[in-house]
Amino acid sequence: MDEGKTLQYLKRLTTELRDTRQRLRDVEESSREPLAVVGMACRYPGGVRTPEQLWQLVVSERDAIGGFPTDRAWDIEAMRSARPGDAGSSSTLQGGFLYDAADFDAEFFGISPREAVSMDPQQRLLLETAWEAVEGAQIDPGSLRGSPTGVFAGIMYHDYASRLARIPDVAEGYLGTGNSGSILSGRIAYTLGLEGPAVTIDTACSSSLVALHLAAQALRRGECSLALVGGVTVMASPAPFIDFSKQQGLSSDGRCKAFSDSADGTGWAEGAGLLLVERLSDARRNGHPVLAVVRGSAVNQDGRSNGLTAPHGPSQQRVVRDALIDAGLRPDQIDAVEAHGTGTRLGDPIEAQALLAAYGQDREQPLWLGSVKSNIGHTQAAAGVAGVIKTVMAMRHGVLPRTLHVDVPTTEVDWSSGAVSLLTESVAWPRRDGTRRAGVSSFGFSGTNAHVILEQPATADEPAENAGSSLPVIPWVLSARDEHALRDLATGLGKTVADGASALDIGYTLATARAAFEHRAVVLARDSEEGGQALAALARGEAHPAVVTGRASDEANLTMVFSGQGNQRPGMGRELYDTYPAYADAFDTACAALDPHLDHPLHDIIHGTHTHLLNQTQYTQPAIFALQTALYRLYEHWGITPHTVTGHSIGEITAAHITGILTLQEAATLITHRAHLMQQLPPGGTMVAINITEQEIQPHLTGHEHTTAI
Repeated sequence: MDEGKTLQYLKRLTTELRDTRQRLRDVEESSREPLAVVGMACRYPGGVRTPEQLWQLVVSERDAIGGFPTDRAWDIEAMRSARPGDAGSSSTLQGGFLYDAADFDAEFFGISPREAVSMDPQQRLLLETAWEAVEGAQIDPGSLRGSPTGVFAGIMYHDYASRLARIPDVAEGYLGTGNSGSILSGRIAYTLGLEGPAVTIDTACSSSLVALHLAAQALRRGECSLALVGGVTVMASPAPFIDFSKQQGLSSDGRCKAFSDSADGTGWAEGAGLLLVERLSDARRNGHPVLAVVRGSAVNQDGRSNGLTAPHGPSQQRVVRDALIDAGLRPDQIDAVEAHGTGTRLGDPIEAQALLAAYGQDREQPLWLGSVKSNIGHTQAAAGVAGVIKTVMAMRHGVLPRTLHVDVPTTEVDWSSGAVSLLTESVAWPRRDGTRRAGVSSFGFSGTNAHVILEQPATADEPAENAGSSLPVIPWVLSARDEHALRDLATGLGKTVADGASALDIGYTLATARAAFEHRAVVLARDSEEGGQALAALARGEAHPAVVTGRASDEANLTMVFSGQGNQRPGMGRELYDTYPAYADAFDTACAALDPHLDHPLHDIIHGTHTHLLNQTQYTQPAIFALQTALYRLYEHWGITPHTVTGHSIGEITAAHITGILTLQEAATLITHRAHLMQQLPPGGTMVAINITEQEIQPHLTGHEHTTAI
């Protein structure tokens, strides 16, 4: 055999093997790539409407449990008067409720009143939180139309329409879509124009964490580029209370006393929570805020355990260990666990023993254990995502909040069998190895268990201190569907300003990451204090010198007019040059094209040592052209482009250049030669503009034709 051919063959084979190994490594890495939580939105008991409000509720150790809602036609008096154990009785008349669950801005989403009233409130809530989660990631929801964005939504109740004895005329044709579980995810995809997987999941109380696990797989496989993930629960009837009372699993006061010796059952609650999740590498490349990193997740089933709905300790241990393997981490690298922790006498001891076995061995620092259910109750299909949002906020603030209602840790658990400590008081959460890590558990009474490992992102992704701004005025651009909504938006933004948010960050987010609607307002504030005052006036519907309001129209066209000679001044555009790089770059580019035709550089004429020459026509006209061109490029950089342009005198040349009729070199040559020729004209001439027609002025010029022209 020819040695040369053999050598070439072996070289080619070696190269192919190397390429194959690299492809295998790429596949393995992509299958385990961490995910980024880039946006969050929620509704939970206690009037919680944002993740920040949930954090304030938890860190201030508030209890959000209250009485049954009075607007759902529940026979509360019958439940109160029934004896324990009787049909229709409930062992408590307390729970965690969304008392405003019926509120919905249908017009905002283009939904008719008839369809809106036929929609399960769970669909409405998740539609609102989907919009907010996307905006929270500094993404204009409209920009996702046609994108491979997925929706993975958890739900467990489908009884909104079942209360009807007959279908009202107003609801005919809408009840099917308004109450179908599949439409929960499908409606979000339809409304936002999302073309990735849209999946509705029902594994009972673990639904939202199972949704996160499935979304992670879809993102890693490239089935979607972004994913909205979460769950929702609204109880249309008191059936969950009546049914669980019969099973003697309901707390007598509606509160979850997680891992407490006084635990007497779970407390039902409502809520909605959504995350916007993206591959970590994509989030960093796209410049999206990384609120937390999902390192790993796992899902399993109890199988043939000691009862259909009874928790199973060995299965819980396995799901924790599988999630750690997926994350590539050891148990001792996890600082805390946000537990399922429902407060039942059966479930809590089983969960605690499983965590002691899976996390509590061979570690120097104890694992901290807590549950947000002690604050807001068990929000069922929205419970897992509530734990994620709470944990993300705790990471960002470096505090592990206290778990309420724990006078004495349950004596049903041998706490000495491992290093696990219950959060009976809030504690500081220091970084270990430069980060913070936590697990979040969620177990469904169907037997489906889920566990997720979260990690704090790099320091660069933490909220930065307000660095201020050198801008003289920062525009805050607000828009809404109607004037009332615009005022509400101003009220909400005013609270954000009062909380100390950066004026520059507010302006950037409003301008780049919000959908633009018909009713507009711009607050032109020199600082946050003036901006707050202007927003308060806008919220009240009052005029303010720093507020401009108006209505946009699809039929309106933007025209830019470039002026002629006569408005020049030394130092013109200096503030723009020093403040906006886009303006400075365009101005320098224009000067580079003009300067070869001039005796002195334009920078010196406008901003430097030769400003006394600016009123000479040979310099005036090139200077105005450079400023107008740079100003247009700045507007263009901001996304503002005209439908039409026009110009007067030298402004005509600027208009011809920015529309592409003249290249920059052609325009520079034309305007400098024009200016030079005009400079050579004899002195003493005068020009005047008179607001009458040529026919009217002509008789007055008779006899002066040698000195006057039109």
